[in-house]
Amino acid sequence: MTRSKTFQAYLPHCHRTYSCIHCRAHLANHDELISKSFQGSQGRAYLFNSVVNVGCGPAEERVLLTGLHAVADIYCENCKTTLGWKYEHAFESSQKYKEGKFIIELAHMIKDNGWD
Repeated sequence: MTRSKTFQAYLPHCHRTYSCIHCRAHLANHDELISKSFQGSQGRAYLFNSVVNVGCGPAEERVLLTGLHAVADIYCENCKTTLGWKYEHAFESSQKYKEGKFIIELAHMIKDNGWD
């Protein structure tokens, strides 16, 4: 094995991630993405299974495009920008899969690490 191949084998693998567009704080790994077909209050949004570096406000009931939900706004822990919300409770059985999941609006995130 040549020296260059040995060195490359130990380089960390870059994972595609999403970060806050305002401060570049890491928010989610691409592996946590569930759907790109969501609508936020400011346009298109992605649904994630889990996120990091976010704070969560109090839950409140809101009528969204898919019905009544209890949601809590989420914000970037670093710059405090509101990013989207967390689904705390879905009142319709067809929407239960959203419970505990997170919406981040595209207007507030940027793709990082290994995107072509």
